Amino acid sequence: MAVLVGHGIVSTVPPEVADRLESEPLMAHLGTCVEGRPHVAPVWYRYEDDIVELVTTGRKLENIRTNPRVSLSVQADDEGRTRWMVTLLGTATIIEDDAETVAARRQINEKYSARPDAYDENTLVRVEVGSATYETY
Repeated sequence: MAVLVGHGIVSTVPPEVADRLESEPLMAHLGTCVEGRPHVAPVWYRYEDDIVELVTTGRKLENIRTNPRVSLSVQADDEGRTRWMVTLLGTATIIEDDAETVAARRQINEKYSARPDAYDENTLVRVEVGSATYETY
């Protein structure tokens, strides 16, 4: 994995970037693309060891079934001023295992202060991060 930090490239996501991705319940924007048309939508997520887990349904899920190459963008702001941003590129895998989906949904819902069983119609998606861009402001 390559990570762009400012103007330099490092080989792995630095610990401070990983910490920020899990530090607060920020919204990620998931980018999918089918037939040359991008689709970007907000999602809740969790990050650990170069893997992003999210649970989703609808168009996002169908797009991933067609084209598993995705991007995620996460940004932290203070009153409209960006503090930092991370853009992740990776390959998504749809996990059809009910037990894994329930466990991931519980962890994600806990991060965002939702009921553990909320959004039970969603399916687990794991994104293996291939590259990342990181910037602080």
